[in-house]
Amino acid sequence: MVRRLRETQRSAILVAEMAALQDQFLRKQADFENFRRRLHRDKDEAIRYANTEVLLDLADVIDGLERAIQTGEDADVESLREGVSLIEKQLTGLLERKWGFCRFSSEGQPFDPERHQAIASEESDVYEVATVVEDYQRGYLLHERVVRPARVKVAQPQSGSNEDPAGARGDASADTKEGE
Repeated sequence: MVRRLRETQRSAILVAEMAALQDQFLRKQADFENFRRRLHRDKDEAIRYANTEVLLDLADVIDGLERAIQTGEDADVESLREGVSLIEKQLTGLLERKWGFCRFSSEGQPFDPERHQAIASEESDVYEVATVVEDYQRGYLLHERVVRPARVKVAQPQSGSNEDPAGARGDASADTKEGE
């Protein structure tokens, strides 16, 4: 009988331990679910407000444009042009210095399909390789990666080279001298 009593007590202790472990498991599971929800909420909030700093920087530029508009009503054209030019320099300097976003010039550079989109071309006996002769729209880099290629006019060597950047990109708008 003592043995039965001990087994009953031991069984009761094991049941109590099992209940405690099950309760502990359920609490840990609830804690993990709360952590997962909080992590998801924090991630969503971080994404939603990720651009706050750049937008605050742009707010200064917008303020400058508003001042230019207000003073432009009473100012001569040259001083207005000068003010807008200063604002453009402020914006491009800010984007380059603080965010790694900068423009690049292509004129005089060899044509590079990674950096340039040829929208026009002309034959030339001045260049030995396809060379950018005019920037229609400058390109942009973000931390050394091209995010917008420059739209350019390319001088093609007259030697009948196979290089045809406008044709290679399939631009129907390319101004070539072929067939003339």
